[in-house]
Amino acid sequence: MDEDLKKHLENQLKNLPLSAGVYQYFDKENKLLYVGKAKNLKNRIRSYFSFSPKFGVNPNNSLRIQKMISQTAHLEFITTNSEADALILENSFIKQLRPKYNILLRDDKTYPYIYVDFSEDFPRPLSTRKLVKKPKIKYFGPFFKGAKELLNALYFYYPLKQKKTCKSPCIFYQIGRCKAPCAKLISQKEYKKILEQALNALLNPSILIKNLEKQMLFLAQKEYFEEAAKLRDQISTIKDLEVKIQIDIAKLEDFEIFALAFEKNLLSTLRFVVQNGKIIGVNHKITALKNHADFDKNEIYKQLILENFNADTPLIAKEIFVYEDFEDAKVLELLLSERFGKKIHIKSPKIGEKRRICNLAHQNALLNIQTHLKNSDFSIQTQLKDYFELENFPDCIEIYDNSHLQGVAKVGAMVCYKFGTWDKKNYRKFHLQSSNDYEQMKEVLTRRALNFDKFPPPDLWLIDGGKALLDLAKDIVLSSGANIDILAISKEKIDSKAHRAKGSAKDKIHSLKGEFSLGAEDKKLQFLQKLRDEAHRFAISFHQNTKKKQDLQSSKLIHLGVTQASLQKLLNFFGNFDAIYQASFDEIAELTNKKTAEKIKSINMSAKN
Repeated sequence: MDEDLKKHLENQLKNLPLSAGVYQYFDKENKLLYVGKAKNLKNRIRSYFSFSPKFGVNPNNSLRIQKMISQTAHLEFITTNSEADALILENSFIKQLRPKYNILLRDDKTYPYIYVDFSEDFPRPLSTRKLVKKPKIKYFGPFFKGAKELLNALYFYYPLKQKKTCKSPCIFYQIGRCKAPCAKLISQKEYKKILEQALNALLNPSILIKNLEKQMLFLAQKEYFEEAAKLRDQISTIKDLEVKIQIDIAKLEDFEIFALAFEKNLLSTLRFVVQNGKIIGVNHKITALKNHADFDKNEIYKQLILENFNADTPLIAKEIFVYEDFEDAKVLELLLSERFGKKIHIKSPKIGEKRRICNLAHQNALLNIQTHLKNSDFSIQTQLKDYFELENFPDCIEIYDNSHLQGVAKVGAMVCYKFGTWDKKNYRKFHLQSSNDYEQMKEVLTRRALNFDKFPPPDLWLIDGGKALLDLAKDIVLSSGANIDILAISKEKIDSKAHRAKGSAKDKIHSLKGEFSLGAEDKKLQFLQKLRDEAHRFAISFHQNTKKKQDLQSSKLIHLGVTQASLQKLLNFFGNFDAIYQASFDEIAELTNKKTAEKIKSINMSAKN
């Protein structure tokens, strides 16, 4: 830290408020380094620095924090009404901006719950991922896998009410899978007994497995092999739900356990869900950290608990047990209690049954690291990080490409490579309005950056293009404030044409550190080519489907007398046919004429009718 920066920071530290809030540290390039929260901003921020015998970095902080402060050029802060509010804002910033020195736990999944609405005369189990705002709701879960299979098994074996609305006995009554409560052929008292049996099986999947295995054997004997195979797969999924750790808790309690383990730069987080005294779910995640100095127990527990107890999810347990104490447990208690309107406790038990389960959770977190190391090879990501001097370990990579044919069917595509495999649920498609490659990529990346608050950014962007698109991506990332590494891959040119031959193309890699030419046999290049080619495949496929749809729509409009020139003008402006049809009469008429607008809006009217 040079003297001018020291002077600037020292002056900033003189005017800090005593209130709660969030503080942010930036480097000399105005890149966000760290976000933190404080009950007292002045005391917390000043604790990062020493003031005698001279101003500098406080040596009592961790090596990670010392390094961060040494790179700090200026700081900013936002005051809040309470420390709990600051905690929410801090978590939001970390997730959205991925500051360099904060740890980001990547889990953007929401897990399903099974619930029953007991205010109904004949309640039935249903699945939800969000809080159902009705009275007398009982939840089970969350189920980290197999919720659909569990529900199917319940409805298959127990004669529950099968349909939400039914006015007379249906096919399910005829085959013996429903008692026809719709026709009052079963009393509420009798139905309640069946429901209780079903919910008991929900918490004891072994009951369902035995019954399903009998049915599978019966179907196989009757040579209904396809139906038997479906049941076999269902049984396999439900068996995976059964927690191999057998613990009997005398009291029928509901609580949750969280534990962390850190080994060989891998962070393992684990969550046990205990309901009615039984462990009904285990969820674990592995995250790669740069080094041991990055391990911050307090920061990890905060994120882990906040993400799993957000305002939209049902509250099953009012007690949360953690393997070890952490600094912000009390403020988290306060925040969650306010959020759910119930007193919630976060404790690290020292003795007894709960301590034993916490120890077991920690042992399993360690075991998950060992299993991960045996089964995974992240050497190529390590090589990328070291060779291109990336700031982040590229666990999560987003790859971008665009496709169009002479300005027709203009689309963009994003594919995602996460934890060593294609993460297809996070692939994205974009209809574009821009005409050239540069503007199209600008459109795609800008739309992605504007969505960081809902869909957290990755570790690395890989752009199909050269230095111009690399610089474009850099500007967008800087304006968003997010911490993302960027690489671009441009195709080798032979006789002014792009050369894609697998195994021999010497594509160039552009990074913020410079341009790299790797040999065709280089594993790093081959890996990046594999990522680029998947984005290209996805973009081309989307383009072809879009063009087919546009050709069909064009033929309809041309048949009605809309000229090709008018069509092209509208497509250039609106981007796609859906947007044209959604446009107002005046918007279309302004670009073309009233007759064309009438013809296009007539299609809308006929579709509605």
